[in-house]
Amino acid sequence: SFDHDDTSYKSLKAALEGGVEGRPANVIFYATSNRRHLLPRDMIDNERSTAINPSEAVEEKVSLSDRFGLWLGFHKCSQDEYLDMIDGYVRYHDLKIDAETLRAEALEWATTRGSRSGRVAWQFTQDLAGRLGKPLKD
Repeated sequence: SFDHDDTSYKSLKAALEGGVEGRPANVIFYATSNRRHLLPRDMIDNERSTAINPSEAVEEKVSLSDRFGLWLGFHKCSQDEYLDMIDGYVRYHDLKIDAETLRAEALEWATTRGSRSGRVAWQFTQDLAGRLGKPLKD
């Protein structure tokens, strides 16, 4: 992700679009970020903008994310969905643990991380397997 005053994202946008030289056949871009948008989306940009349409300043920054074709989201889920995911992982990876202990530890894990999602369920499963000394299947 980029900082608030960073303008180098414009060069990346041009490269992703093909720019002056076109897209090279032997190059592929991957970007990962923990943020939904690669650039900060501060309302102050909109308020201080000198553009004819003030929302253009915000849209220009958000548009970088639109250049990437695949978005992978880790959305929040209900407690039951979270526990179902963990149950599925535990069965698949043949991790042996008492059901009540599993439930209590899984809920504590989610609480300490402040979230329930597929990512959190997978991280819990990895931790559990490590504590049990059991490798995960590929």
